[in-house]
Amino acid sequence: MRFKTLLAVSLMAASLFGCGGGRSAKSGDFLTLDSLYCRDPFIVADKATRTYYLYRSSTTPEGLGGVEVFRSKDLKEWRGPERVFTVPADNFLTGSVWAPEVHEYKGRWYLFATLNTSKRWAEDVEGWPAFTYRGTQVFRADSPSGPFLPLGKDVTTPKDFMALDGTLWVEDGVPYMVFCHEWVQVVDGTYEVMPLKDDLSEAAGEPVVLFKASDAKWTTGGSVWTDENGEIRKSYVSDGPFLYRTKGGELLMLWSSFRGKYCVALARSESGKLSGPWTCDDEPIFTEDGGHSMLFKDFQGNLNLVFHQPNSGFSHPVILPVKDTGRTLEIAE
Repeated sequence: MRFKTLLAVSLMAASLFGCGGGRSAKSGDFLTLDSLYCRDPFIVADKATRTYYLYRSSTTPEGLGGVEVFRSKDLKEWRGPERVFTVPADNFLTGSVWAPEVHEYKGRWYLFATLNTSKRWAEDVEGWPAFTYRGTQVFRADSPSGPFLPLGKDVTTPKDFMALDGTLWVEDGVPYMVFCHEWVQVVDGTYEVMPLKDDLSEAAGEPVVLFKASDAKWTTGGSVWTDENGEIRKSYVSDGPFLYRTKGGELLMLWSSFRGKYCVALARSESGKLSGPWTCDDEPIFTEDGGHSMLFKDFQGNLNLVFHQPNSGFSHPVILPVKDTGRTLEIAE
């Protein structure tokens, strides 16, 4: 398909840049969240050490992607960064890392990292971002402080997908990766799921589409163009899936896209299973230019939402308390 771009809005540029390391202004011998540069923040509350771990991506001077961690005892004062992962030089993809997530699974810790490269796998389309290799790969460590080591040299998502933001979900004892199929490739970004092998080293099946970003009534889309049939079309960004089971048994997915500004929204499985069918809530739960969110419980048992804000410029983590009503999630006042 050939596209002729007529109008490119700011969301295209915003979604081309993942969670990157950057300079963070210090306050004394620690950092506060509003002075800590991070996109796509992910927090692990490790009960064994009573420590919160905040992960962000970082690139070495040699150009290898990697991940850094900050530590805190109270979610207010953060110390770091400490490097916990560097992409091996002989890996299939060695460029920048986006959206690092760390999950405990069967007594060990697994890093889900979106890796990038400038290598092209398809012919360039005039006026459109390049089709480059991009995918989520899994790495393993014995503790949340790393070091995380590869389970293989290839991405876990299909090589011919521009895939990103892979996250872990376990259902009936089977591990799955839920990820985004990038709008750059498919125009209307999708959320897809595929089973993993028990050791998370490889995919154990083919991806299945759960829903598209345009399925939500609130998404405005962007990047307007005329296709080869002369029809005006839009792209829709799919970003940042994170799954959560409510106390009432509802299976929800946090996800992000644009309604002018970057938003956090909910989708829900009508069956309570990954297979769905999935429906999107009519309105986002957060609309003030923040997104790519996840949930964690603090050591007092309170549920919290963390995301980056603003979506461009000096993005930093924001933590807000969240109420689980059994049916849905509400940001607490």
